[in-house]
Amino acid sequence: MIRTLVKGGLLALMLGLAGAPVQAADSENDYPTEARADYVFGCMAANGQSRESLSRCSCSIDALASILTYDKYVQASTVLSMRQGIGARSNEFRSTKVFDDKVADLRRAQAEAEIRCYRGGV
Repeated sequence: MIRTLVKGGLLALMLGLAGAPVQAADSENDYPTEARADYVFGCMAANGQSRESLSRCSCSIDALASILTYDKYVQASTVLSMRQGIGARSNEFRSTKVFDDKVADLRRAQAEAEIRCYRGGV
């Protein structure tokens, strides 16, 4: 029941917008908090443990989420993870066009996030 309230418009009720239609989740907000936090922790580990790094890494995951749905992000991350292995199964993930396309979408989204958050200034 709680999950239904959250998805169905608990926020709208809290804001006094009970009569307004509420969409379940748009593409920018479909990343779970745990996934966003995991991304920021990893990003900060790679870019320094500073306040500036926190701001840029947070910006980066928000930009990534605005470009790529969470399902596509998970698929691409899984492909990248599977490519690190050895053997026939790993080779399938390295040599299949569909998987290359998923990773390419992620790389493009990451490049856009870098431009927005690291080169454009936060």
